[in-house]
Amino acid sequence: MAVAGIICEYNPFHLGHAWQIAELRRQMGEDTGVVCAMSGNFVQRGDFAVMEKHARAEAAIRGGADLVLELPVTGALSSAEGFAAAGVAVLAQTGVVDTLVFGSECADSARLMKNAECLLSAAFVKELSLTSGESFAACREAAVERLLGAETALSSPNDILGVEYCKAILKSGAALTPLALRRNGAMHDGEASDGIASATGIRKLLKEGEDASRYMGEGSTAVYARECKQGRAPVFMENAERAVLSALRGMAEEDFRPYDGGSEGLYHRFYAAVRKGGSIEEILTEAKTKRYALSRLRRMLLCAYLGVEAGADVPYLRVLAANEKGRALLKKMKKTATVPVLTKSADVKKLSVEAQRLFETEVRATDRY
Repeated sequence: MAVAGIICEYNPFHLGHAWQIAELRRQMGEDTGVVCAMSGNFVQRGDFAVMEKHARAEAAIRGGADLVLELPVTGALSSAEGFAAAGVAVLAQTGVVDTLVFGSECADSARLMKNAECLLSAAFVKELSLTSGESFAACREAAVERLLGAETALSSPNDILGVEYCKAILKSGAALTPLALRRNGAMHDGEASDGIASATGIRKLLKEGEDASRYMGEGSTAVYARECKQGRAPVFMENAERAVLSALRGMAEEDFRPYDGGSEGLYHRFYAAVRKGGSIEEILTEAKTKRYALSRLRRMLLCAYLGVEAGADVPYLRVLAANEKGRALLKKMKKTATVPVLTKSADVKKLSVEAQRLFETEVRATDRY
């Protein structure tokens, strides 16, 4: 049996995600197992997930996935490179996943791998020129375009992430074959298309109290309705704004250094913004420049609030949800997994000191959520 892996957030799970799972099975075989490496309660754009992780994992199982494993918060709140590396580590360390499936605008796995190889080459290092005032992403794309010409695939968000997945495979030597599927329906911030809306569009509807069930599918809608009834969703960082501001205002300038994510001294600017801004939006506006993407600033703010330092290490695999086929894969993973697999809290005591430290970080972050 082939086993496909998906690195995801499912924030929330919707019809586009269900299409992707159905399409990979159409291409790889109907009996293909689907293992997801899913962000927990906090997501890569630097926000709280709209539903807690176990609920989102349940929605994924209802939508066609077989096994959902947690992408550690340290990886979930990393840059695209760190997010991809952590996701690839989760899937590769299962020992059962053979194919990494992801959405892409170009849907050309070979082209994306070619871009990844270029970014890891000495020629790219020589070609890269960091122009004052330009973001690193823009400078990087320009350098690759000079090297690859029309084969460059770094202008669209899903292609960019796909290239990072390919880079992570190459750097780690993971035994995963990339399979890029053409992204179906709406783009990230676009209007719904062919009955499929983006997660961004759906979250906007949920935030405004609108009905998004036509885009979420029956299973995900049922889970969301149950969570709302229990008063736990939807969740956004603005719900905790006073707690976030209080925590950030209590930090000294040097306290922000571990969450900088670079050596450019951004934490100085961020600290000044925290002292001046009276809301999350004001802090981000004050800190933002052309060089720093808003998503990076949101992740920095959230990491500082949670006390989480971004990183791609995955010293254990934590199970969030599974169906019958997923439980069969878990049984197989007892022999194939290269790191411990957590299915109950008692397993934590058997972990290494490093792994226990990460688990404690997850617990603290969950308490904040």
